[in-house]
Formats: sequence, structure tokens, C-alpha cells
Amino acid sequence: MVVRSLYGGGVPSSTGLLACPAAALNSNEVVMSRIFITGSADGLGYAAAENLLADGHEVVAHVRSPQRLEAVKPLIDQGAQVVVGDLAHLNAMQDVAAQVNKLGQMDAVIHNAGVYSGPSVVPVNVVAPYVLTSLIAKPARLIYLSSGMHLNGQPRLEGVDWSGARESATYSDSKLFITTLTMALARRWPDILCNAVDPGWVPTKMGGANAPGDLQLGHLTQEWLAVSDDSEARTSGGYWHHQKRRTPHAAARDEAFQHALLESLARTTGITLPPR
Repeated sequence: MVVRSLYGGGVPSSTGLLACPAAALNSNEVVMSRIFITGSADGLGYAAAENLLADGHEVVAHVRSPQRLEAVKPLIDQGAQVVVGDLAHLNAMQDVAAQVNKLGQMDAVIHNAGVYSGPSVVPVNVVAPYVLTSLIAKPARLIYLSSGMHLNGQPRLEGVDWSGARESATYSDSKLFITTLTMALARRWPDILCNAVDPGWVPTKMGGANAPGDLQLGHLTQEWLAVSDDSEARTSGGYWHHQKRRTPHAAARDEAFQHALLESLARTTGITLPPR
């Protein structure tokens, strides 16, 4: 299912880096991009979509079900297009990829959707980004949402239930896996900018109202990596927090672990990453 809305052109950008970050990425004119953002119904995904639209970029948002379309009506009213599908299920992941491809080539994809607990942690946080990355026509930039909690993840794949039939890995594990996927892609696809972002512990539905982080800073880096021509933003293989590179878990850069993760995901889903 694809919900389309006529794109009405650029909206004048507001001032200030945090209020509208994409507008202040550098002193040059910002080149308009088309960005697909998973998990756009609320939180960081919605905020990133809102800011990118305000700066005149085209956005393809994503919601889990038709019942969630109302949540993104303000984005649709600003020109966003929307795809629908529950990323906890393989067939829906494939359908979402097909919907995105029907809309045309993306310049960037922000893999923002995530859950914190339960059997869906692995499918939504890891399998869905892998499947969408494999099936969506390659964009110029790929951004994956990691977490500082990935440093507590265990680099073990034995016993992980990628289907989500049972709870088999922690949130920290899932974020280690997605950070590892990012580093593997950066190595395998040198022509694409692949980066992971730790948005911090911010007050979203997942983070909770009392989270100490800055909500605006929580989505600034994703937007910057998606559209900026700044030299730092045009690098690959980074693990970022608030526009600064950080050192990820050592396992994320372990080529043997990267290979094992990709093989396990390919075997489980029946989908292999395209060649370089």
C-alpha cells in the first residue's frame, strides 16, 4: 500500500541549526534530496522528517499500519509520501521495499524504526534494515540508528531467533548487530556512504519522558548525514554521536563477525546483499 501526496515544492527554511538543521549544514546552497525514513510516525523519525520537509527536501515516511496514517497527516500535508508495513514480519519488509522502489530512486535512507523489548527486537532492529538495504535500489547514503547501549551487546549469533518467534536477544545485542551491519556495508560498498548514529537517550516514546538527552540533538546527526555536503558528513564507516565520531564496539569492525552476521541474515531471510 502506498499513500501519495502531491509535493508542493520547497518550504522556506527556519533559522538556527537546531531548529532546522539541514538548512544550516554549510554556507552553500543545500541540494534537495529524497529521503526515506523508517518508523516516521513519532519520535526521532517524525522529527527528522518534519525538519527535512521544512528545508525543502522530499521525504518518504513509513508507518506500521494504515491505522497509523493519521499520525503522519501533518507530514503528508507538507508533501511527504508514505509507505505502510509492519517491519516485524519478513513479507511486510519485502512489501515496504517494493513500495519504496515504486516511488523512485532515494538519495538517502534513514533506518530509524526500532523497538526496545520483546520478540520483535531482532526483526525490527536488525532484520528489517538488512532486508530493506538488500531490496531497495541503492541510495547514495545509508544511515542506521544504533545506540550507546550497543557497547553492552554480546557478539554471539548462536541461538538468535531472527524470525521473532521468541525473544532471543537484548536491545543492546540488536544495536551491536546493526552497528556491525553498518561497518560491513561501508567496507563492501565503498561507493555508498554508510554510517551508524547513537542519538543519545532522548525523551521519545521509547526513551521515556524523563530521558536526559536533547531531543533536537537526537535527530540532528541523521539529517546531517543524509543531506549535507560537509566533508565530514561525506565519509563512511562512522559511528556518530551528535556529529562527532565515536569508537564502536570492537566486534563491529571485526570482519569475521561481520561475515558471520551477513551469512546468518542471508540464510534466514533467503535474501542476499547485492554485490558491490
